[in-house]
Amino acid sequence: MLSSESALPTTFRELMSLENTGVDSFVGRTPDYPWGRVYGGQVVSQALRAAAFTVPDEHRVHSLHAYFILGGVPKESITYSVDRLRDGRSFTTRRVSARQSAGVILTVDASFQRVEADFDIQESTLPGDVAGPESVERSEWGGMGDVRELAPTSGIARSLIWMRIPEALDDDPVLHACGLAYLSDHNPMDAIVMSHPGGFDWTQMMNASLDHNIWFHRPARADDWILFDLAGHGLVNARGMATGSAHSFDGVHVATIAQEGLVRSPRGSVGND
Repeated sequence: MLSSESALPTTFRELMSLENTGVDSFVGRTPDYPWGRVYGGQVVSQALRAAAFTVPDEHRVHSLHAYFILGGVPKESITYSVDRLRDGRSFTTRRVSARQSAGVILTVDASFQRVEADFDIQESTLPGDVAGPESVERSEWGGMGDVRELAPTSGIARSLIWMRIPEALDDDPVLHACGLAYLSDHNPMDAIVMSHPGGFDWTQMMNASLDHNIWFHRPARADDWILFDLAGHGLVNARGMATGSAHSFDGVHVATIAQEGLVRSPRGSVGND
C-alpha cells in the first residue's frame, strides 16, 4: 500500500493512476478534501478504473452499483481488490472492494458489454429552459471538477449542475467513463435534502450517501460539459432518493443516475428520541 507520505494527486489523471500491487489488486491515492472525508465519487471512479484493468478492451462499462460502507480517510491510500465474477462473450462482470485501514469502505459491482451494432433511439432530451454553462458563475468546490450550479427551481426538489473535468483528457473511453462517475456523485444529495421541511442545515444535520448507481448509455467526454439533472423523491425512515439523467452539451443522453442517501434530523426534532 502506498504510504500516507506519497505525493497526493492534484489532477484527475493522477487520481486515476492506480498502482498494480498484485493479481487484480490496485492502490489509489486520495487528496486531502476540505470537508474531512474522502469524496464518494473518487472511490467509485477509482473502483471502476480498477475493474476496467481486468476487462477486455472491446468491452465498455454499461452499469455500476456501489454501496458506501464507511467514510474514507483523506490522504490515506485505498486498496482495490477485484473479483472476476463472469467473463462472457458479450458481458463481463466484476466486483470491487475498496479498503482502508478501518476496513472496507465501498463495494462496486460493474458490468461491461462488448460494443454491439443495434438500434440507437433516444427519448430523453435536455431541458429547454436551462442556461448554458458559460453563462453561469463557477461554484467553489474542493473536488476536481469545474462546477456550474443552476439556481434551484422554487418548490421542487431538483438539482441542475453543469460539470466537467477541468483538464484535457486523451481519447481513452475508460478514463472518460471514470470522469463521469467521479462527477455524478456531486449533486444527488443536494436534490435529496431539498425535501427536508424548513430547509436543510448541512452543519447540524447528518447526511451520507448510502448507495450510488449509474447506467452508461452512450460515450461522453468528461472534459466537456455534462448536465446532471437530479430530482429528489421525498424522505422516509431518514432516507431520501434522487434519480436523474446526464446529458452532454449537445443533448446526447449519456447516463442515468440513482442514489439513496441518509438524511437524519437532529434528535428530538421529530419526536423520535
